[in-house]
Amino acid sequence: MTDAVGFTERDLRRLAGARSFERGLGYRASVSDLEIGDGTITATVDGTEAYRVELTQHPQHPGQRAHAAGLTGRCDCPYGQEGNFCKHCVAVGLTVLGQSESVPRQRAAAVSRRRQLDAWLESRSRDELLSLVREHLADDRDLRRRLELRAATAGDDFGAVRERVLSLLDTRAFARYGYIEYADAHAYGQQAAEAVTALRTLTDSGRAADAVEASREAMRALGRTYGEIDDSDGVIGTVASGLAEAHLDACRAARPDPVRTADWLVEHLLGDLNDATDIDLSDYTDVLGEPGLARARELVAEAWRRNPKGWAEKYLMEQLLRSEGSVDALIAVHAADLSPTGATHLLIAQELERAGRPAESLEWAERGLREAGPDHGPDPRLVEFVCERYLRAGRPADVVTVHRDVLKGRRSLAAYQALRTAARTTGRWDGAERTSALDLLRADADADARSRKSHEYGGSVLVDALIDDGDHDAAWQAAVDGYADQRQWLTLADRLRDRRPADALTVYLRHIAPFRTRTGDSAYERLTELLLSARACHRALGTEDEFTAYLAGLRADQKRKRKLMAMLDRHGL
Repeated sequence: MTDAVGFTERDLRRLAGARSFERGLGYRASVSDLEIGDGTITATVDGTEAYRVELTQHPQHPGQRAHAAGLTGRCDCPYGQEGNFCKHCVAVGLTVLGQSESVPRQRAAAVSRRRQLDAWLESRSRDELLSLVREHLADDRDLRRRLELRAATAGDDFGAVRERVLSLLDTRAFARYGYIEYADAHAYGQQAAEAVTALRTLTDSGRAADAVEASREAMRALGRTYGEIDDSDGVIGTVASGLAEAHLDACRAARPDPVRTADWLVEHLLGDLNDATDIDLSDYTDVLGEPGLARARELVAEAWRRNPKGWAEKYLMEQLLRSEGSVDALIAVHAADLSPTGATHLLIAQELERAGRPAESLEWAERGLREAGPDHGPDPRLVEFVCERYLRAGRPADVVTVHRDVLKGRRSLAAYQALRTAARTTGRWDGAERTSALDLLRADADADARSRKSHEYGGSVLVDALIDDGDHDAAWQAAVDGYADQRQWLTLADRLRDRRPADALTVYLRHIAPFRTRTGDSAYERLTELLLSARACHRALGTEDEFTAYLAGLRADQKRKRKLMAMLDRHGL
């Protein structure tokens, strides 16, 4: 019956991740006020507080199953406000799946209610509808402001339209302590979207010149406050793009003075307020014409000469040169400010390759590898670019050399994995190449252990590499030698639990101890997970009586923590 729901338990696990999904299992009994609509599901979940959850199912292409792109979740818990599909969203999704047989009926009822409302509205007289609207306007300030704006755009009072547009973009009613949090961003976005509608209405009604001026003020207003909004879902970014599109459409309809338009565009693009709207100068080619484009080139070139390392100045200069096909001039702009990561070398190599100059392209990319600073590079994308071209040229040994040099300069698991993949293609990994790579990592681990960095900054790459290789016994020995942090010890315990339950149990018990003095949901959840793992070890060892006694002592010691006791009960502990 999950086809009727539109998503499955597997989809929820994929969206939430294993940990949040497992936590969500324990919250199913806390779901209340469940309402299943045509495309939206809402509910309340009792956690540390009563959290409001909304699941939205987006239309899918024929034959496409619901997954991360088709189902989204919002929750006003702290983790959900960061844009995550949290355990409360999982609990609501599981509750819906638990009553899947009734979902089609509930959705049909929601559609029926909507149609019934539409029919009832259509049956009302003009006077009845006016009375109904006025009744709601008296109680709903936001609705009143939106309709006032619609009325203003239908009249000739530009000042009133301007005032209404800017009031819709005013963040003060939604900001807490001067900042719009994630939970309030959607409501603000709905209000701000009305400003876009108003600007388009101005253009469509023959007042495009007014729309040009109003849209510029609107973009400035949103640009000033955009950095104070948690726009994790991109709702406000969509509004900003809508304002920019409304400005472009108004310019195309009004045909304002091209030179003055170029002045405004360059000033806006070089200022601090374009981050939200992200206007592209090339979109205005037909609006500017040759006089406007000439003015834009003049202004941008002068700005770049004054500040050749300025990001906005450089970006605009690159845009103009790229549109004119001036490859060598564009390379000169890039070469004037080379990044120590090799990222600029990569940009030059890509430009040369697009221009049909592959030999020069590879030369610049190889130069980037040589010149990348040891503390910064090389950029992984540059490494990938060079290695792809070596492989096309039948030079796999050179690919190994590149990745070996990268590991020497940057001891990381990613660098180790890349070297392993490259060396395996040449049949040179299981031998001297792997031994040499592990010796590098072991030398680093020794140095970190002597300075105690492994305890401050995380475990050694050596242990991660051995775990990634599947060489768990060697990884365990490296951990015993002092090269592992808590995360790595727990990973090893999980991997070796079936073969070495006694060793794994020692790790779990060691990590349980500090949680006895901690409080809070996350601490209780982690303690429960560790106890479940410890129980599995005792079962494998045939010492379940020892675990029963240990658990009884722990419960007696922690009995005042009611939430913890309830959590242990839910998991049969």
